[in-house]
Amino acid sequence: MKVLMIVTSNDRLGDTGHKTGLWLEELAAPYYAFTDAGARVTLASPKGGAAPVDPRSETEEAQNRTTRRFTADPAAMAALKDTVPLAEVRPEDYDVLFYPGGHGPLWDLVDDARSLAIIEKMHRAGKPVAAVCHGPAVLVRATTPDGKPLVARRNMTGFSNAEEDAVGLSQVVPFLLQDELTRLGAKYERGPLWEPHVVADGLLVTGQNPASSERTARTVLEVLARSCGCAPYSGEPVREPGEPGDPGA
Repeated sequence: MKVLMIVTSNDRLGDTGHKTGLWLEELAAPYYAFTDAGARVTLASPKGGAAPVDPRSETEEAQNRTTRRFTADPAAMAALKDTVPLAEVRPEDYDVLFYPGGHGPLWDLVDDARSLAIIEKMHRAGKPVAAVCHGPAVLVRATTPDGKPLVARRNMTGFSNAEEDAVGLSQVVPFLLQDELTRLGAKYERGPLWEPHVVADGLLVTGQNPASSERTARTVLEVLARSCGCAPYSGEPVREPGEPGDPGA
């Protein structure tokens, strides 16, 4: 199984003068959910090269077992520092498409023509397309073959208005994701703030917030198993190096 994870190249939080990028947990948790299931993961971005990480997601209070495992993993960090440019990505080479969030994608991936082409091609090929937190923003310009919004009438979630209010960025972001999905006809739903919440609608899988990251990827694995008639994933929970039960401990 080959998984394409597309991350942002944007490190500017609008006109605030602050930095943004991808949210580390939203990359790390799915990365290990996939690799621990035996998948080969490729990281790509609009510009290629080093992908920016939101500094807020690197603070001590934002760390967990997956982020610590990722930053201690030379192969994972090398991939993050040398992402493949989207211009070099062949969507037919991959079985799954996954978008981590962070605020960065709101300014670059939303309107990126190559990203949209990859989404539309993989969706039409019957391959799982997934995104977490602000990641579902990359879907709002995507269309079906008849030109309608890809998200219309789809059961979905994503970073909620209340969560955006809570982080103080409702007046900074280009649009509120919950409102935009609803405007385009998606059947938006959310769970409790900051708690894991994942929605699967056929091969489209979305997660609400950082806490939903690992569950979103595991749901993708379940969806993929059902779609191909394969045995369901039954791997061990993700563990950081040195944690009890970790093979390298």
